[in-house]
Amino acid sequence: QVTLWLKKIYGNQPIPQYEVNARTVDILYELAECNEARDRDVSLLIEDMKQKATEYEAEANYLQGLLAESLDLSLSSLSSEGTSYLNVLVNSAMTLETKDTSLASFFCAINNMTSELYATESKNREMELELTDIRKKLTAALMLEKQLEEDLKKTEELLEVEKAKADSRSQNLKFLKDKSEDLKIRIKAAEEQLAATGLDQSLTHEALVSLSE
Repeated sequence: QVTLWLKKIYGNQPIPQYEVNARTVDILYELAECNEARDRDVSLLIEDMKQKATEYEAEANYLQGLLAESLDLSLSSLSSEGTSYLNVLVNSAMTLETKDTSLASFFCAINNMTSELYATESKNREMELELTDIRKKLTAALMLEKQLEEDLKKTEELLEVEKAKADSRSQNLKFLKDKSEDLKIRIKAAEEQLAATGLDQSLTHEALVSLSE
């Protein structure tokens, strides 16, 4: 079946060489099935179009005979201006999608299109209002974002300043702690030195202050 399909596709031309195995045969078989299904669909479509063409031709002949019989008119007897008017009438009917070319059909179609136009214009106005509102909200959001960025920048700068102050206070506090420890050590050493020399405790500053009080 695959070989017959390849011969049908290539006709008088030689079939290209390919590796024959289960996989390639399966792939070619699927392609053949799809191709034949498509050919069947196209054939059905062609037959349908031929049928419609026959129906349109019969209807056109009927209308042409009706015009010739009732009004003694034919396309060949119309003037160029009459043919132009007829084409305009036909194109208008096709554009408005009317069932015929009567005034009632034209008026109904025009009214329907007018209603659709008004509805579309109303919808457009609503969308324009929504778009305007969205633009206002977007502008406000962008301004708020810009203000927040400026506030964030100022806050970061303030934090840097406060951090520098805190670092300076921390250094000063460390210096004072170290100085206090040094003074304590020196005071203790001085007291030990005075005690070693036999200093009378009644002559110390605290004893003299207490005695004075």
